[in-house]
Amino acid sequence: MAERVELTVVGSINLDLVARVERLPRAGETVAGASFERFPGGKGANQAVAAARLGARVRMVGAVGDDSLAEEALSGLREAGVELALRRAGTTGIALILVADDGENQIVVVPGANADVEPTSPSGAVLCQLEVPDAVVRAAARQAAFFALNAAPARPVDVEPDLLIVNRLEHEVVSNGKLVAVTYGADGAALFEHGREVARARPPEVHAVDGTAAGDAFAAALVVGLLEGRSREEALVRACAVGALAATRHGAQPSLPRADEVDAILAA
Repeated sequence: MAERVELTVVGSINLDLVARVERLPRAGETVAGASFERFPGGKGANQAVAAARLGARVRMVGAVGDDSLAEEALSGLREAGVELALRRAGTTGIALILVADDGENQIVVVPGANADVEPTSPSGAVLCQLEVPDAVVRAAARQAAFFALNAAPARPVDVEPDLLIVNRLEHEVVSNGKLVAVTYGADGAALFEHGREVARARPPEVHAVDGTAAGDAFAAALVVGLLEGRSREEALVRACAVGALAATRHGAQPSLPRADEVDAILAA
């Protein structure tokens, strides 16, 4: 069995407000007949929960508001046993999400307290995203023994992570990582070192219903797999499987799989 690893996640914590629709609306169009649900979310929190469910010991650094939404936004982290290091200020971040029947989505994020996350310099392995200010990302990278950055939503940032995780569109904006993982949706993902492909994997075939947290699941799984000492190819294969499993369930954090579920789908 792989050794249990420790990971600090520095990033956003949101409450997701999700409307499910038959199809995504075009600009200026109203689509009726939607259903509505609320889930804990935020890219940072999603990745922290995903890593914890895969067996890592996880500490989450972030911020929520002094409002009625905060505890609901934190519920998934608490259930997953994630250690919390929080600032409370203003209003809790929210994400407005439309999910179509084919699993495609549209997301608008209102950052709220995520804009007030305080810079911190954790040691050990650190995973960060870009739903927090640049100063927080730079500080998180400063003392980390291993720094992974999921550059989403994409913008240039003046750090060079040990591992950069991007999708094909984000890769056009950010490419400055020592090891770069690029995701291609249903076509899988590849790892590049100094521009040379060193591993490639495809996800197992699944019936996707909601891709909201699939990218977060992939990012967390890849980091955990590499920290566990798995080969790059094995870590990438597992990350693709975790992302695929997440897309088979509704909601961000409720969709994130456990390690035994990953083992089962890879053994099938």
